[in-house]
Amino acid sequence: MIERAITTSILSDLHGGKIIIITGSRQVGKTTLARAVAVKSGLKYKWLNADEPDIRSWLNEPTSTQLKHFFGDASLIVIDEAQRIRNIGITLKLAVENIPDIQIIVTGSSALELAGGINEPLTGRKWEYSLYPFSFQELCMKTTLVEELRLKEHRMIYGLYPEVVNNPGREADILNSLINSYLFKDILSLEQVRKPVLIEKILQALAFQVGSEVSFNEIGRIVGADNQTIERYIDLLQKVYVIYSMSSFSRNMRNELKKSRKIYFWDNGIRNSLIRNFNPLSLRNDTGALWENYLITERLKYLHYSKRYTNTYFWRTTQQQEIDYIEIHDGLIHGYEFKWSEKDRKGTPKTFLSAYTGSSVEIITRNNFVDFLT
Repeated sequence: MIERAITTSILSDLHGGKIIIITGSRQVGKTTLARAVAVKSGLKYKWLNADEPDIRSWLNEPTSTQLKHFFGDASLIVIDEAQRIRNIGITLKLAVENIPDIQIIVTGSSALELAGGINEPLTGRKWEYSLYPFSFQELCMKTTLVEELRLKEHRMIYGLYPEVVNNPGREADILNSLINSYLFKDILSLEQVRKPVLIEKILQALAFQVGSEVSFNEIGRIVGADNQTIERYIDLLQKVYVIYSMSSFSRNMRNELKKSRKIYFWDNGIRNSLIRNFNPLSLRNDTGALWENYLITERLKYLHYSKRYTNTYFWRTTQQQEIDYIEIHDGLIHGYEFKWSEKDRKGTPKTFLSAYTGSSVEIITRNNFVDFLT
């Protein structure tokens, strides 16, 4: 089993008086992580799978007395697939307030957030963790750095979903199955989307624009939908951990783009499956975009798992000067340019460095990227 980077953090939060919630897209390993935490804790635990109809029935609007009886003498309760339980937030609030000596871990897909039934009842009563497909750092801990460096191009093409990583030779079939069976399930299950074909068209359009600024108007023209629909669907796709957006950075200069956005995929394999392209890098014209998506996504996983709270942006001017990725923390501005080939190196825009005194810009290539991700 590949140990997840947040395992230690979750273990340290046990019996801190709060519920631990683990969310993420389907098939990223939330159940496996929760089981590993339960075993490593050394506590007597009770596992409740909300896929079971009787479990859902028992946990739907119980009294505190019923909960105490149902939990029994277990010190740790794990509720898996909690998005299946109606009013789960109220049930968990009852447990926290009336059974203070028990620790509860909840796993759930993004439907937990979309349903809107968990945040308000548990305000101040929870620790939240997001789980993503495997990270570069996690895989290095399981195999070796040398092995992962050898597999770098493979990961850029097929991504890092656990089932994909654990079943070499079947990557394309598994990714196609993920898209057809799981990717949109949370949105569709809540009946917030009536045109699933439109979702795929939007994602395909976004897939071809990775690394470029995204215009809702342009996406709308491509797929035949109005701006409001495009904006709503993209917001939902971010909430179910398929994509994420990044805003442009602007403070000083008139010619900086101030309201632009880029959209990336949480997994390169999902992106490539959507456009039906698993060609090797030598036969692709989008290697730079894949490299940029891979590096930014892996960096965001690293920041999240290590609890480094950072504001992230890209920078571009109307004259097409640009910096791919910017982090701001402790008042310092750090820029990064991503180049797959050493031949692509070019000078950092002097206007950026002069406009933002004390800022720095580093070029990340396939020869020096390890420190950026670990």
